[in-house]
Amino acid sequence: MTSNHSKGGVGRTLHIVLLGVAMLALTLVMANVSSAAAAEAFPPVASQPADGTSKVDMWRGVRSGEQGYVSIPNKSAGVLVQSEGELWRSVRNGPLSTYGGWVLGGMIGLLVLFFLVRGRIRIDGQKTGRTIQRFNAFERGVHWLTAGSFVILAFTGLNVLYGRYTVLPLLGPEAFATMTQYGKFAHNYLGFAFMLGILLIFVMWVKHNIPERNDITWALKAGGLFSKGVHPAAKKFNAGQKVIFWATVLGGAALGFTGVQLLWPFSFASMADMQLYQLIHAAVAVVLTAVIIAHIYIGSVGMEGAFDAMGTGDVELQWAREHHSLWVQEVTGETPGRHGGHHHGRHRAPAE
Repeated sequence: MTSNHSKGGVGRTLHIVLLGVAMLALTLVMANVSSAAAAEAFPPVASQPADGTSKVDMWRGVRSGEQGYVSIPNKSAGVLVQSEGELWRSVRNGPLSTYGGWVLGGMIGLLVLFFLVRGRIRIDGQKTGRTIQRFNAFERGVHWLTAGSFVILAFTGLNVLYGRYTVLPLLGPEAFATMTQYGKFAHNYLGFAFMLGILLIFVMWVKHNIPERNDITWALKAGGLFSKGVHPAAKKFNAGQKVIFWATVLGGAALGFTGVQLLWPFSFASMADMQLYQLIHAAVAVVLTAVIIAHIYIGSVGMEGAFDAMGTGDVELQWAREHHSLWVQEVTGETPGRHGGHHHGRHRAPAE
């Protein structure tokens, strides 16, 4: 009885073991089938790129910013690592920002020093009480269109370059962010007004700003800016004004071209090109701002009677004789006197 019971227990144990072995075998078979299916669905990554280049060459291309192939419309996404961005950032926040600050600060410092030493340039001769039209209403309108838009562009642009170091600590993050955002909108839209003004200025005044021989004499005497009573002959625009004209026209053209590239990113230029255009845009803007600061100084507090030219359009006749004597002769028929005075011919209306 005991023997039969023992044999029955051994049989049941053997059945259980065999059942476990069978289930284990079935599990292994199913795992192999799943692995094979997965291998077919997801083939192993090739040890070499599909085009035959080595992994070293592939990663070198990635690191250097080479553009690969993508199936989405944004082809610029094919650039995995834009390493030149760090170079752009270091130049923008380093030499460009530093030297730009020196240029602007240096110009302001020189003008302050000039004013302290020379003072305001006064009209030397006896005022006549008569005026002569220097610029008509249209010319003044174009000037103020260009000047007004440039001032706003200069402030909003300099805020992008220097604002985080100068304005942010004063206003705080929220106010600075709001100001910068609206400044960016103004910068983008007023750029078109500035470009229109530059185009009109070029058309109006290019014929008066061609360099001539008398400009050399004017430049050698520094326009009489440093010598009281010295007034080199000049036409409608003297040599200094011609320099400002060409700096404004050429600089404005450069700002307009680079600004359009940045306003519509990737439409006309690659990422590397846009980084270069941004540096050019900022550098030209800083230099042109320094030039315009000097222009504003001379046209306002630096010289008596100069602001009237763009204020009312009419200037004191004696002022015009001292600073633009050849132009006065052209529009009035005056001829220089023996001692620097003028004899009056038949007065006629200004031609411009």
